[in-house]
Amino acid sequence: MNIERPKRPPRKSATLVNYREDPLYPRIVRATDEILKKSNVVRPIDVLVGMGQLTPAQLEDWRAGRIPYLERVIAGNLMRLSRLLRILRFHVHDLKLVPSVTAYQGGRRSSPALRFTKTGDAKLERVYATHFLWPGKKPFHERDREDRE
Repeated sequence: MNIERPKRPPRKSATLVNYREDPLYPRIVRATDEILKKSNVVRPIDVLVGMGQLTPAQLEDWRAGRIPYLERVIAGNLMRLSRLLRILRFHVHDLKLVPSVTAYQGGRRSSPALRFTKTGDAKLERVYATHFLWPGKKPFHERDREDRE
């Protein structure tokens, strides 16, 4: 007996208009809030760790060069990961965090740059390597009410 599964309608791409309705959004918000309680910098890799998509041990192995590219060990498929990163960019923009591209080097000076993707696509590598900084003088969680609006 062959049972057909009902096909899900394809998920719409996250846009500036609808990204808050995406099921990933609350998890991204929680992870980002936890990061901003401790730091004024949100890094996509920290959000992935905070969401359970990546373990600290996997992250350390990647930094040490034992994993050739980070996407190899991130839980979930690449479409979902792409959506997650897009929603993260929309969310940190709403928080008024400033993007800053950062170079990721291996553990030694002579080590090559760490790769996030299998293909090494420059645009995707840049998305992963972009950190988001709180430009205020006070820590993010102590910002004034005017800053929140």
